[in-house]
Amino acid sequence: MSLLFESLAALARSGAPAALCTIIRARGSVPRHVGSKMLVHADGRAEGTIGGGEMESRVIAEALEALKAGQARIVAYALVNPQAGDPGVCGGEVEVFVEPIQPNPTLLIIGGGHVGRALAHLGRWLGFRVVLSDDRAEFCNPDAVPGADEYLLGPIAELPQRLTFTPETYIVMPTRGLPVDVAGLPVLLAQPHAYLGVIGSRRRWLTARQQLEERGVPAAQLEAVHAPMGLELNAETPEEIAVSILGEIIMLRRGGTGEPMRVQSEGTNSGFPDS
Repeated sequence: MSLLFESLAALARSGAPAALCTIIRARGSVPRHVGSKMLVHADGRAEGTIGGGEMESRVIAEALEALKAGQARIVAYALVNPQAGDPGVCGGEVEVFVEPIQPNPTLLIIGGGHVGRALAHLGRWLGFRVVLSDDRAEFCNPDAVPGADEYLLGPIAELPQRLTFTPETYIVMPTRGLPVDVAGLPVLLAQPHAYLGVIGSRRRWLTARQQLEERGVPAAQLEAVHAPMGLELNAETPEEIAVSILGEIIMLRRGGTGEPMRVQSEGTNSGFPDS
């Protein structure tokens, strides 16, 4: 059991998903009893056991489906008559709770300058798993940018080999200049992600986009890039810019509009829940 909890802690650090399968009801003759657990990774690999055999194989399949759907489920099996489709002949009954374990979304910050530092601080406070990447050692360490969960020193081209990208990866690029953006974006666009934003002026982005199109990057991919990233707050300081960027990410994650919530007329019923 302790090994499973160690694996769960490792998953939280790495940002990888898995499903925890626990026997919650057992009656009669069964191979494992209430509380027995098995951890199923996204690639189908399992740790621990809830009894082995055909029943365990079916639970692994259910776990993979639960991961895709992002919803927990309870599955029940009678272990009586294989001719009728039962996964065993022990004679008992089992219910298994299958729980997807989705780690916190990952905020990948590329660029450890002033804005990158502010993004790491605010992103961690907001509950993101923060990963900082930079090809300059002096900008990619806990002293320069405190609070990140992981520091990946090296070029953007190496990130797919060093980081697991998922549909819950939010990529922000407060980089030091246009050449970094143009070199890195084709690699990042090819990875799964929920958001990809680039800092800078509109002119900088238009120039980058033109160069990327000349390199063969499809226009449809470039349309999905948030550039310049962030909400229009007239922000100036690195901290204000970080609020603008993460405000846009929160808006997109939660389905917001970014509009002021003050009441415009009678009958409007919106805003935060009463405390």
